[in-house]
Amino acid sequence: MTSDSEYYTFGPHKIHPKFIFYTTNLSYAMVNLRPVLPVIPKREVKRFGDLNADEICDLWLTTQLVSGKLESYHNASSLTLNIQDGPEAGQSVPHVHIHIVPRKFSDFARNDDIYDAMDENDRALKKHIDLDEKRMDRGFEEMAQEADEYTKLFF
Repeated sequence: MTSDSEYYTFGPHKIHPKFIFYTTNLSYAMVNLRPVLPVIPKREVKRFGDLNADEICDLWLTTQLVSGKLESYHNASSLTLNIQDGPEAGQSVPHVHIHIVPRKFSDFARNDDIYDAMDENDRALKKHIDLDEKRMDRGFEEMAQEADEYTKLFF
């Protein structure tokens, strides 16, 4: 059994360590309920402007490393890196994070339709998940297996 102190925090959510596939001293990368992969500062910070210089550097360097590995793993040709800074910008979890989405030719009819799809995922998530319950949309085993596969990319 995992104690609360062993979980990672993502705003109000507790993230099981099995969902984490890369960490630094200041950031971590995790699999998500939906096929969007966030990179998150370890210290809970609500807005980008509240990060210190070391956290900003680490967050973006981690994003660069992780996104390159995931682009290759998914045989993608491009990446969408998305940061929503504040609720009016679409930030659904009050904790700075960068979404990494590997992209392929014609994955959306209009390239910017990805943002509508991400918004729809957020709306569906809010409707179906009680924030006090475990976040198990895709299932624990599926998410843990995905994180395990991604972890292998860094060795």
